[in-house]
Amino acid sequence: MLDRSLQMSLNCPSYLLVRQRTLCYKRLNPVRAMPPSSVILHTDESGKFPESRKTCNSLIASLSSYDGPLLSAPNTVGILGGLSVDSTLNFLRKLVHLSKENEAKCMPFVVCSDPVLNRELSSLERSSSSLCSRNEPSQSDHTRIVENLRSKRVFLEKSGAHCIVMPCHISHSWHDEVFKGCSVHSLHMAECVARELKEAGLKPLEAGSPLRIGVLATDATLKAGFYQEKLQIER
Repeated sequence: MLDRSLQMSLNCPSYLLVRQRTLCYKRLNPVRAMPPSSVILHTDESGKFPESRKTCNSLIASLSSYDGPLLSAPNTVGILGGLSVDSTLNFLRKLVHLSKENEAKCMPFVVCSDPVLNRELSSLERSSSSLCSRNEPSQSDHTRIVENLRSKRVFLEKSGAHCIVMPCHISHSWHDEVFKGCSVHSLHMAECVARELKEAGLKPLEAGSPLRIGVLATDATLKAGFYQEKLQIER
């Protein structure tokens, strides 16, 4: 379902920057291109990222010294990783699969995945009882997460993304705050689902009864209420 929404929403002019599995640096402006080593997060012997926050902040600071974006294609997608690396990789596989179907429409992309943010979101997911309605005072407890997400969004904007997505349900709890003032288009996961369901023209199982949509999600996502809100709008 989300694959189709993604395909419709990101149908942009073609521009090929990636072929097979090798990033073609030749197609980037050499003055604007950052050296590969500046975007690699090194792990320690246990596979952890002991200085991930410092590394990411350094990368964002380095990017600001460049005159232009890393990628200039009009269909560049910015991907803001969330709860787990697996969910981000799963989304990337779908994006690459769409590109394989039509190589002329292959979409270049920039990924920002911060292990520190992953841990914060994972901790929040486990303690979902702390996540209430966005109108509740407890929302102020998540200021650090919102600021983290917003800084990554700015990084993707400066990198040349023309559309930004978050393949993480719980991150959409603060979608409006994260993308406030954003200069590029952003896709809201719940909006894509609600829009596609409406376009599908679903009918209730019994004539005369209201159409019911079931949402299978974690407690934290359901308590955030954004799926219910978007589905209600598209009724």
